[in-house]
Amino acid sequence: MKVPSLSMPKLEVPRLGLASFRRRILFRGVFLMLVLATLALAVGLLQEEKERSYRNYQENFRKTQAEIVARLRHPAGLLALLNPRAPGGMDSATAGNATPLRPLVLPYAALDFDDQNKAQQAIEMAGCSVRYPDGGSICVAIGSNPYSGGFLYLVGGFDSGELVPRERGSLALEAVHRASVTVTLRGEVTQWIAPFESMSAPGERAVRGRLTGFAGAGVGASSELEAGARPVRDFRGWLWQGGPCLDGSESPDCRKRAFFSIRLPVESFREALFNKPRPVWPPADLDQMQVRFQMLAPGGAPPLFDSNAPGAVLPPSLTDLRQTLLPGETLQITRQGGRPNEAITLRGVQDTGEVSSPWLTRLIRRLPVDTPLAPLSARDIITTPAGSYEVRLGGDVRGIEQALSVVATRVSWFVGAMLAAIGLAWLLIEVGLIRRITVLTRRAAAVSYNVQDARVDKRIGDLDVSDLRGNDELGILAGGLSDLLQRVKDDVRREHIRAQQERDMWHAVGHEIMSPLQSLMVLHGQPGDASHRYVQRMQQAVRVLYSQASPSEALEAAALQVGAIDVDAFLHHVAENARFAGIDGVRYERANERTLAPVMVRADEFSLEDAVTHILRNAARYRPEGTPITLSLDATDSGAVITIHNQGPAIDAALLEKIFEYGVSDAAQAGEESVGEHRGQGLFVAKTYMAKMGGTVSARNESDGVSFVLTLGIYSIP
Repeated sequence: MKVPSLSMPKLEVPRLGLASFRRRILFRGVFLMLVLATLALAVGLLQEEKERSYRNYQENFRKTQAEIVARLRHPAGLLALLNPRAPGGMDSATAGNATPLRPLVLPYAALDFDDQNKAQQAIEMAGCSVRYPDGGSICVAIGSNPYSGGFLYLVGGFDSGELVPRERGSLALEAVHRASVTVTLRGEVTQWIAPFESMSAPGERAVRGRLTGFAGAGVGASSELEAGARPVRDFRGWLWQGGPCLDGSESPDCRKRAFFSIRLPVESFREALFNKPRPVWPPADLDQMQVRFQMLAPGGAPPLFDSNAPGAVLPPSLTDLRQTLLPGETLQITRQGGRPNEAITLRGVQDTGEVSSPWLTRLIRRLPVDTPLAPLSARDIITTPAGSYEVRLGGDVRGIEQALSVVATRVSWFVGAMLAAIGLAWLLIEVGLIRRITVLTRRAAAVSYNVQDARVDKRIGDLDVSDLRGNDELGILAGGLSDLLQRVKDDVRREHIRAQQERDMWHAVGHEIMSPLQSLMVLHGQPGDASHRYVQRMQQAVRVLYSQASPSEALEAAALQVGAIDVDAFLHHVAENARFAGIDGVRYERANERTLAPVMVRADEFSLEDAVTHILRNAARYRPEGTPITLSLDATDSGAVITIHNQGPAIDAALLEKIFEYGVSDAAQAGEESVGEHRGQGLFVAKTYMAKMGGTVSARNESDGVSFVLTLGIYSIP
């Protein structure tokens, strides 16, 4: 026999509720909480750091002010205040150029240049020395008091071997140590040559001598003085050389430290003092003066010291205070009584080497703190020999926020790396685990949904989970489910084939039965023949079963010819002819007087007789032998009630409703050998036919047996 091809419908996937996703929601929620916690931790640390920075800034602002004021009141600070236009200073046009040297204004009225210790201590305190790579240094300055004389001081030191002095009266200078000073001021160049004249006793380790100055055009380049040359009276200079060798040896020709101190008269300064009633000091063009100092060695050797040598390091200036200021802080220095445009303003150095994120800066500025800062300001007065200076220090919290943003930008890479790690872990688990769980859950739910009894018409032919197989736990689970589904699919196909074979069997049986029934119908064709009615019922039953897939499907698909029948006459007929169906002892009793009149109901006569006969057979099987089966009729305004009662055992309460289902039989429940004769079909036929006629059938236990109650509606003429 050829098996027809199977066409399984597409699998229907149910709509899963929220509970089916709670694990995934929990998993994703945990990762979301990790991300939020990481961000909250970073923001919380930023807020805490901002709070701490604000408190520290308030505490350190006064310390910064005190430190700046202390530095400015120190001689080195006073020197910087008095020389704002010095080389390297704020207002210097030659910032960064150490040479040629330009005089500074000392924080002292004058310099005690005759005493080595005092002169050396004064310039070290003031910090006015320009230092050179070979160890040499020199301070070129003037006093802060104009009435101490218009002198220029040159104080410094250098390393040299044994000094060779000049004999008094000698005009030759090439064989002695000598100092050369060149001053350029207002377009005029003045030169001095000052040979060293020793004042120490022979054999002394420490050498002390005088530098005698001679002035004149070209004297600086000459190796011999002119006859009759006289020293400059106001030129005073001293040269000292220490006893110990610099390398710690005792060699007589070792190098030793030499220190010089020169007071140089400047005629233009001195003339200004006497020509004006109130001289302007320091001179306005002091920064235009250029000074060069050389210490020449005997025999035409290279100079021991040259102030124009490269690599000179400038003395401290006001610009050095920038390193003290924090970003955003401003230091303003104004000379009292001076012009406003002469004010010097210094701002905290912004570290351009560090990168800060603009959006992090905006975030930091928006973070709330418990210590709000108003703009901070401090004011002090610094008194110098040249006048008083007002020092104002201003603070700005934006500098703190900018500095914090630099640190936050540097740390943000670690926060970003943490977030990236969390995101990568989520992605790996989401794609490699959660997605597969989701697919497997949906397909497993589809299997459960489509194999329920209420969905037996659906099939699972399209469901396939073999693509989720693997070596891990989910892959093994998917493989097991795939094997199970394959077995279910095979069972479904076998059941489909069995149903088709059963349908073919019913076709064959119906075809074979119809032929003898036609012959019987001819033999018992008279309406008065008792067998005629039963042959008609057999033909109807065969037509119902013919061309159907199964008995239950055939009965449910049967079409009845519902019309008006007299149920009273019908029950009389059933009771009289029950013996022909093998059921003895059937009695019909009228329930009330209303049944004396015809009771017309809506029913199909043959189907109603089948239903009643099936119930009678069921009653006959369970009644005690010899006891009757009673039929009774009760007519009401809305319908008719037929009661079929038999004596015998009661029906189990759990089966009162289920006995009308197809295939339910107490013989099957008890495991009797005669179960083949009792398929559980008779009561199912009765219920089906009664439902198609608009009626009902039910069973109830009585004190002496069981009653089946059939209800039918009254037939009304349209």
